[in-house]
Amino acid sequence: MQYTIAHLKRGERGVITDVSSKNIPLKLLEMGCLPGNFVELIQFAPFQDPMYLNINGSHVAIRKETASHILIEKITHE
Repeated sequence: MQYTIAHLKRGERGVITDVSSKNIPLKLLEMGCLPGNFVELIQFAPFQDPMYLNINGSHVAIRKETASHILIEKITHE
């Protein structure tokens, strides 16, 4: 199964694998949302949208719709 940032639950982490969708704003790419970078879901706003994320040390809030276009590989806690 392919996971996206939208699949993350609070506190979960992943590594971005693909951001090739045309639905991702350039500003988000400039802020570090690039393949190979780590992403962690910090919290949700009321009604679960937008999502507050830590992407390689940058704190960003993005809509769940945008998050559903960014593919990740989940990091499992062992």
